[in-house]
Amino acid sequence: MAGRQAVETGLRQIDRLTAEPGPSRRQLGMLSRRRPGCAGLRAACFGVGPVTSVAIWAELGDVRRFASSEHMVRRTGLDITVYSSGTKRSAGHLSRQGPPLLRWALYAAAKSAAKPASPDHRYHSAARSRRTAGLATLPVARKLARRCYHTLRGLGQEALAPAA
Repeated sequence: MAGRQAVETGLRQIDRLTAEPGPSRRQLGMLSRRRPGCAGLRAACFGVGPVTSVAIWAELGDVRRFASSEHMVRRTGLDITVYSSGTKRSAGHLSRQGPPLLRWALYAAAKSAAKPASPDHRYHSAARSRRTAGLATLPVARKLARRCYHTLRGLGQEALAPAA
């Protein structure tokens, strides 16, 4: 009897947790369609969907404050740091000094580059031949970050306009 109650309680919790993301996803989808910046990101960047477009747009904010796309990539924390001392140099690693949500959104969108329909598929395949699948996604995420920068920069003030 106690085992059955525990199982039923667990199943109720699973049902509750799977039902929660529904309204949030719908609200993010509406926001993504109504905000010009989010809609621009979805149209210009393959793999950027309703949730990731809102996350990227919200975390980047006004991209005009960055002098170049390289400065913006540095802000994401996806750039490679290089430490050198004399003639010794380590292999480098991600700086991870930006918002984790932004890194997640760019990485999640870049994962779609593995699909043959992606415009970055050839770039991802070339990187994959040299690295593992996870490491091959990082250069695509940086490329996607630059594309997002140029998209939002091209929209100018309209990218920050309130929802219609």
